[in-house]
Amino acid sequence: MSKPFAITLDVGSSLANHTGSWRTERPVYVHRLPPCNDACPAGEDVQGWLYDGEAGNYESAWRHLTRDNPLPAIMGRICYHPCQTACNRDELDEAVGINSVERFLGDQAISQGWQFIKDAAPSGKKVLVVGSGPSGLSAAFHLALQGHEVTIRESAAESGGMMRYGIPAYRLPRDVLDAEISRITNLGVTIECNSKVESAESALEEGFNAVFLAIGAHIGKRAYIPAGDSAHVLDAVSMLHMTAEGDPPLLGRRVIVYGGGNTALDAARTARRLGANEAVVVYRRNREKMPAHDIEVNEAVDEGVIMRWLSTISWVDDGLVTVEKMELDEKGFPRPIGEFETLEADSVILALGQDVDLSLVDGAEGVAIDDGVIQVDNFLMTGRDGLFAGGDAVPGERTATNAIGHGKQAARAIDAWLRGEKFVHAPRPALATFDRLNTWYYSDAPKTVRAKLDSVRRATNFAEVVQGLDEETALFEARRCLSCGNCFSCDNCFGVCPDNAVVKIGEGNYEFNLDYCKGCGICAVECPSGAIDMEPERS
Repeated sequence: MSKPFAITLDVGSSLANHTGSWRTERPVYVHRLPPCNDACPAGEDVQGWLYDGEAGNYESAWRHLTRDNPLPAIMGRICYHPCQTACNRDELDEAVGINSVERFLGDQAISQGWQFIKDAAPSGKKVLVVGSGPSGLSAAFHLALQGHEVTIRESAAESGGMMRYGIPAYRLPRDVLDAEISRITNLGVTIECNSKVESAESALEEGFNAVFLAIGAHIGKRAYIPAGDSAHVLDAVSMLHMTAEGDPPLLGRRVIVYGGGNTALDAARTARRLGANEAVVVYRRNREKMPAHDIEVNEAVDEGVIMRWLSTISWVDDGLVTVEKMELDEKGFPRPIGEFETLEADSVILALGQDVDLSLVDGAEGVAIDDGVIQVDNFLMTGRDGLFAGGDAVPGERTATNAIGHGKQAARAIDAWLRGEKFVHAPRPALATFDRLNTWYYSDAPKTVRAKLDSVRRATNFAEVVQGLDEETALFEARRCLSCGNCFSCDNCFGVCPDNAVVKIGEGNYEFNLDYCKGCGICAVECPSGAIDMEPERS
């Protein structure tokens, strides 16, 4: 004789437990775009590789990371990490040290000898990349993985572009740069140094199926500054390039750098390392208006660089520089106030920005130039079929990370174009915002700070200033990730559901049994990462 349903004890066997008909809303698992991913100019799946990293799967994390960025040990040192600026954890305590973990993984790859794996069959297509900076290397990497034969031509004696000739060794050691470049050449990419491309048009006629211009901005801008015949004035780009080549200019003991960007600070800090007792940065606006990043300013000041805000150079002579004081008007623009001061200086370094050498596109049919850069479409192709451009040579923010993103984007567009198609980006999910998180479940975990060399001693040599994390601190930092907008298998929904409506389907995966879910929404409220939405019940 069967038992009455009211006293049946087996879960799910009682008809009284079928409460799904009560619902006005139903829960759904969602995948949202983490703000770190959204802010990364290289398009990295930051949250994805952090998830691998926090489990101690370092090689898996590195391979996940390098799907988008082949230079993690480099970018873990020189990227200004907009991902951390966007990080939701910053509203809880401090942003996750994403850049620190990226460097750790990149250094692990170098020490362990991990190499990229190339699975694609040869396509029979040849692509020329002009320039071996971050954009060119990124494009070459992705094109090689797609099976194309890639040649990089570089006008300088060594590869790396501005990473080698513009970023000082105290920020980017050359052995790290060489190691990550060699991993790309191990894919079969050929780099021809001392090989300047004079004409993009002739390169296309040479037999390459496509050409990507990643020529960078290597020409220091010159502004008219009244100067005596014996004044020693040079531009920051040339000064840094000469230093990187091992033939630094003679600057003297007192150096003034004119400009307010990161290059100005690199020049001032390099001058200190070349023997200058006094390095002064003259900038016409105040600190709040300075384009240089805070970390660069702070490290420069720590090393004894003097900052002169609201000042402009009006005259340079042998050993003397006349500076006029400025003030900001109601719109924030600087204007002179007629007060002058004379400073002693053996050299003046101009760090007023950089221009692109566009001579190689002279006469190229359909190529448009505006405001000193090459105009491209949404696929980074110029008006000339098969001629693409990216990095500092096109409109956009001039950072190494942005250049790496351009290289990836161009490679995808070139690959599609070579196949007679157009690359289509996947739809972007909705952003995972802080208000969707249930931060009660996350404990306080202060950010791990990377150690630095002593500020006095480091100003005397080019040893790397910022140190990396060890395994323990890198793991800790990775585990600070909140997994914004995506399930990380915490089991909360499974544990809090009063109707046993959450079903585990394999390791770390769940689904809702809507026969029993009455739409109370407890699972959505208690989800730490905001990975559950409540949507109106379907009619």
